[in-house]
Amino acid sequence: MDYFLDLVISGLMVGALYGIIAMGFAMIYKATGVVNFAQGEVLMLVAYIAYTLTTLIDMPFWLLIPATIMIGMIVGLIVEFLFIRPMIGEPVFATVMVTIGLAVFIRSLVVLLWDAFPHEFVTSLSEQVIEISGIRLYPSQIVAFITYLVLMAAFWSFFRYSRIGIAMRAVANKETVALLMGIRIKHVYAVAWALSSIIAGIAGVLFASIYDLDPTISAMGLNAFPAAILGGLDSVLGSGFGGLIIGVVENLTGGYLSTGLKSVSGFVVIILVLMVRPYGLFGEPEIERV
Repeated sequence: MDYFLDLVISGLMVGALYGIIAMGFAMIYKATGVVNFAQGEVLMLVAYIAYTLTTLIDMPFWLLIPATIMIGMIVGLIVEFLFIRPMIGEPVFATVMVTIGLAVFIRSLVVLLWDAFPHEFVTSLSEQVIEISGIRLYPSQIVAFITYLVLMAAFWSFFRYSRIGIAMRAVANKETVALLMGIRIKHVYAVAWALSSIIAGIAGVLFASIYDLDPTISAMGLNAFPAAILGGLDSVLGSGFGGLIIGVVENLTGGYLSTGLKSVSGFVVIILVLMVRPYGLFGEPEIERV
């Protein structure tokens, strides 16, 4: 029973990171109707820039997070302005291909500017293990889970009470109609990409503080993608919750079956769920009048 509980708790900790990244996927999709396949690479780029700051400046963790938010916002706005804004009005497939090309470009840029070797991401967080009711966790894991809860609450408020949140849904549904309603599409795109990059950057810094930093961190984007599909690509909060499910499933699979099956277990779950609910657990079915 203790082994099962350990697997579930550690799965929730990893799932919190998956959930944060998945919220970034859903944020872009909710605003633009596009799946951003460069999410993992944006995560990696922001994490490397934050790592550079920590090596140049002895920055405490409480200051590193606001710095990461600023870095993520700037990266997101640059990406949106240079690569995404020119694609407004173009077919969705073309924009998706741009994000794939962007992923390759960022991955190569990181290796060129830094290197392909692992680096220890040193923060001011203590390395001493904290034991809570017999469960042993690192402070960075606890911070990651608390951050996940804070982001879930923040985005629930954002989409419930802000006008920009409603505008994002309108733009994703139909750009032309949104324009006729007076919605500034460019503004919505910029906000969505900035928020998505901020989310990705926070997840990257948290992941690097728990493990190490190297270019393979970009694979976190692919690992978190099943969470976004499971929760529903048009549901930011649902995608965040899906991360917890995927994290627990992966850990239980690796613990009881095989570590080789761990990485594919999340995709097996979404296949089973999509056979019943093609729009995800919390997504909204698309209804068309004919």
